[in-house]
Amino acid sequence: MNSNSWSRSVSLVAAAVALALGHAAFAETILGEVMVTARKRAESMQDVPFAISARSGEQLRNAGAANVEDISRNIAGFTVQNLGPGQSQVGMRGISAGKTDRDLPGVKEQVGVYMDESVISLSLFTPDLELYDLNRVEVLRGPQGTLFGSGSLAGTVRYITNQPDPSASYGDIEVTGSSIDGGEAGASLRGMFNMPMSDTAALRVVGYYSEVPGFIDAVQPGGSVHQDANGGTKWGVRAAMRFEPNENLTITPRVIYQDIDMDGYNRTDVWNILANPYTTTEPRVTLEDRQQYTQLQEKFTDEFLLADLTVEVGLGNHTLTSISSYTDRDILVVRDATQLTGSVTYDLGAFRPATSAEVRISSPLYDATKVKVFTQELRVASDYDGRFQWVGGAFYSDIKRHYGQQLPTPGYDDVMAQIFAPFDDPTDDPDAGPICPLTSPRCLDSVNLGAPVADMPFYSDIPYDFTQIAVFAEANFSLSERADLTIGGRYYDFSEDRVLTFGGVFSDPSAGPGSSDSDGFLPRVLFSYDVNENVQLNAQASEGFRLGGINDPLNLSLCSDEDVTTFGGRDSFDDETLWNYELGAKVGFADGRAQFNISAYRAEIKDFQVPVVAGTCSSRIVYNVPKAHTNGVEIELEAQPTDRFSFGLSAAMVNSELDSTVTSTSGSGAVTVVGAMEKGNRMASVPEFQMSANATYKWPMTDRLEGYISGTFQHIGDRYTQVADQASGFGTFGIRSFGSPTTTGQVGGPALTSITFDPLLPEYDIANLRFGVRADDWEAALFINNIADESARLGLDQERGRVARVGFLTNQPRTIGVTYRRSFGK
Repeated sequence: MNSNSWSRSVSLVAAAVALALGHAAFAETILGEVMVTARKRAESMQDVPFAISARSGEQLRNAGAANVEDISRNIAGFTVQNLGPGQSQVGMRGISAGKTDRDLPGVKEQVGVYMDESVISLSLFTPDLELYDLNRVEVLRGPQGTLFGSGSLAGTVRYITNQPDPSASYGDIEVTGSSIDGGEAGASLRGMFNMPMSDTAALRVVGYYSEVPGFIDAVQPGGSVHQDANGGTKWGVRAAMRFEPNENLTITPRVIYQDIDMDGYNRTDVWNILANPYTTTEPRVTLEDRQQYTQLQEKFTDEFLLADLTVEVGLGNHTLTSISSYTDRDILVVRDATQLTGSVTYDLGAFRPATSAEVRISSPLYDATKVKVFTQELRVASDYDGRFQWVGGAFYSDIKRHYGQQLPTPGYDDVMAQIFAPFDDPTDDPDAGPICPLTSPRCLDSVNLGAPVADMPFYSDIPYDFTQIAVFAEANFSLSERADLTIGGRYYDFSEDRVLTFGGVFSDPSAGPGSSDSDGFLPRVLFSYDVNENVQLNAQASEGFRLGGINDPLNLSLCSDEDVTTFGGRDSFDDETLWNYELGAKVGFADGRAQFNISAYRAEIKDFQVPVVAGTCSSRIVYNVPKAHTNGVEIELEAQPTDRFSFGLSAAMVNSELDSTVTSTSGSGAVTVVGAMEKGNRMASVPEFQMSANATYKWPMTDRLEGYISGTFQHIGDRYTQVADQASGFGTFGIRSFGSPTTTGQVGGPALTSITFDPLLPEYDIANLRFGVRADDWEAALFINNIADESARLGLDQERGRVARVGFLTNQPRTIGVTYRRSFGK
């Protein structure tokens, strides 16, 4: 960020803070205390000695928040990269290597996500769970490895649900209808019912169904258009029971099931080898905003099941807690890979030019992930008043993940047989022999190359078993009435075993078993000092980590010689670790009517894991950059100046860069930087400045009715999708495009021209408004999301090093809707 941008950002933040303080000076009401369990025990959010934000269920409802991306709009330093339905990636504090594609199953998450006490985060596929009937969402910023382990390198997100209540029967129901500008209409039905079963037991059930509207138009062969191709459905149920047979025992079993079925992706194409303005064969297409080109129906399905059991036992001055959880998840991603397969076929024109029909053979990519996870945590915590408090326990997890890809392409074996049939090449070396030197006349058939069936140019099957054992403890010492010291640590031991099986002409079938393991100790030290009853100063030093893993082999048959040299020999990648140093302050002022929190931090990262697209190989591998860092400042302000008006502001300024350069040496001795992993380049997916604001004004309409208007605003600065996008000339590349066909219908040959696009994702602003009327037992509201109809670029989506396709993931257009909520019972 240049000096002018920094100056503008600082001025904007300073003005917001000054405005907030000015309003707060006239406040007449007091903000409510927010209780959190970020340290495995209940305490006021303002007493937690590190950066934490929490949003209540009512705040989420007033903001119209429907998913984790909506939550991030009002929390400093919290970003979500939308990679399509069910595929969001969460980042915090600028600690991000950018987009991690679905075919990198060995990469672990950087932010842990929990549903109450059960971990639900999964690398590449953060579950898009329903937020209805939540008590609150807690966002813990900075490494949380001591209490939450691997996957919490940058922070932790916790969804805290409302618990079954034996005191009364009650419930609510909510109906919503919406319409997207230029897209479909959507609708949802959600409800909750709480039923006592006795004085000591209760059942709470939440159910929901949503028709998710589409807004992307898919241009088809022949010029037809599939309108609103990315719509779908989402439904699920959450049921929990709570038994309290006596005051020292609480048992809470729960089941959560969710099913997502989407028909496409929120991608806008700007280049596709099969449909572009440069081709002289049909179709000749210029795609518009919110359009893409597909030959096949794309699909995303996600079946999610979580069953957990929480048991709390009072042991005098201590509490024993056991959390057992089982997750079963089945994810299927179906992508139209015709342009990827076609780009390979086109490049084979050096041997025998491919025909247009051969290049356009339909080629769907089936990308399947099946996961079964068992976790068990057992901990003991102090439960008494005193100057010494502690918590300690053990954690075990076993993850069995089965990942695979299939690329069925009917007729492709025949194409390979015709292009690569055994023959001598007299133009190079008369003694070179056949290009396909096997005895079989069909030496490049899919089955001969390891695929399970014919016409399968790519096949992969990667089962792995991932186990973790950890012990942890954290102790809080009250040094005086004002000073507290917290010391904690976690010992972990991980192991990962994988079997890599590949087949088909696009792959390298020479794979096999692989394994990795790691163990270590993660310390954390926290110190807080209460200057007075309204001001707390805090500091911390903590370590976080993310486990390394095994890279998939390159698709050698697709690679250029240069890319084999550059990207070959990277069989595995190491653990990523960081040390986080942080100073902060939490201030309550204006007689408790306003709260202001600020944090400044520096994270020093070792062996930073960076996903890299391996050029023409259509492979993705992970590198380790020896050193990187992130510096930042976060502020949050909440105030209620009057009994009618409340507002909040948050902002984050981040400087995150690589501190090392990764190079490759070619056969001629030339040294080049790999994938823009160069000292001084930015980390990916990280805006250098982001801010958000929210405000609500309410007023009495009658003795029973209250009106309100609520608004939210979010600004996200520019950023890159991946580190490699910063390479010089990345946005300009030679394109493959069909020239005038010969009398035999053959196309192929060298690149005809080049195109230019900007890989830097521009800054954008999103504003939402909500107008409502409510009584004690009902509420009706009109909402407008994305008021200005901002078409934001959320991430770059490319195939085969850009030569097959270049597109950008985008957000939902302006949406207008109404919602009605009715409560009954209590």
